[in-house]
Amino acid sequence: KKLAAGLEHLVLDVKMGSGAFMATMDEAVGLAESLVAVANGAGLRTTALITDMDEALAPCAGNAIEVAHAAEFLLGRRAEPRVMEITLALGAELLMSAGIDRDAAAATSRLRRSLESGEAAGRFDRRVARLGGPKDCWAQYGCYLQPAPLVRPVFADVEGPVSAIRTRDLGLAVIELGGGRRVAADRIDHRVGLSALLGKGDIADRARPLCRIHAADDASFAKASALVKAAYTIGGTLRRTPAIHARIGA
Repeated sequence: KKLAAGLEHLVLDVKMGSGAFMATMDEAVGLAESLVAVANGAGLRTTALITDMDEALAPCAGNAIEVAHAAEFLLGRRAEPRVMEITLALGAELLMSAGIDRDAAAATSRLRRSLESGEAAGRFDRRVARLGGPKDCWAQYGCYLQPAPLVRPVFADVEGPVSAIRTRDLGLAVIELGGGRRVAADRIDHRVGLSALLGKGDIADRARPLCRIHAADDASFAKASALVKAAYTIGGTLRRTPAIHARIGA
């Protein structure tokens, strides 16, 4: 599809970890090298970054919830370190591939200026408008995203630091809420999902929940709550993983 679109430069984000199709580094490297080789062999200048999915990239999951997070990020109201690191790294790869910047430092500086000045948010707004969407997509995003009727916290059964997360189970919780498909005919409820997700090293206690669940009803909340609790390991040995594991390409 990328080749058919007529692209001149491509940067791939290949996920690795408990929430990705490629659970191990060897699998992720194999996939990335294959994709990069095919694309470059067809004349499309391509590189890939292998990025971490042993915890959620942003502290949320779900359709409207992730769109709201993207809006807050582009508007400069949120800047989670992992989200910022990967966003800047992918953008810098593309700027260098296109010959716009000579090195990662210059490319990263350009991207930061675009975010801080509001240029990035403005360009996205204009693209949405040209496709027939609202002209104030980001500034008034709350007017276009319908909230879930039920939003409740889910707490861990024990207190302590988060040492591991089965990210795939968080994705399954979103599907249980109706935010993803089991079969192609399933309808997606864009309102539902998870927000304020704890990351590795965060402390779970009676004041700080594992996350907040946005659900359509009590039954789906209960099922998702069980999956979220099972996804988190509290206590034990903390093994931090970098946001970016490797770069594949020339």
